[in-house]
Amino acid sequence: MEPIFHIVPQSEWDRALDTGWYRPESLDTEGFIHCSDSPQVAGVADAYYGGRTDLLLLEIDPGKVRAEVIRELAPDRQGRFPHVYGPLPVESVVHVHGLPLGRDGRFHWPLA
Repeated sequence: MEPIFHIVPQSEWDRALDTGWYRPESLDTEGFIHCSDSPQVAGVADAYYGGRTDLLLLEIDPGKVRAEVIRELAPDRQGRFPHVYGPLPVESVVHVHGLPLGRDGRFHWPLA
């Protein structure tokens, strides 16, 4: 099963490490956690997180996620995106990547 990815500010990930669970605001407001497939990461980062320097990219093993993962069309983006319908246990995150801005002010994700 291919990994899925989620962009998170460092402070939110630090809080999740303290509790053992990652539970962003979107889980309460929209009912799910927004995720991306590898080729979608840079476009999502540029569209929603432009200029931020405090971001991490969580690489998630969907097989370790306890909640349902559904691929759905996003109304404002092309393609289907993985959505996690519940809190994310930190042990489902298999790697935490940095997500630095390039000199051009855009995010560059090397695994895309």
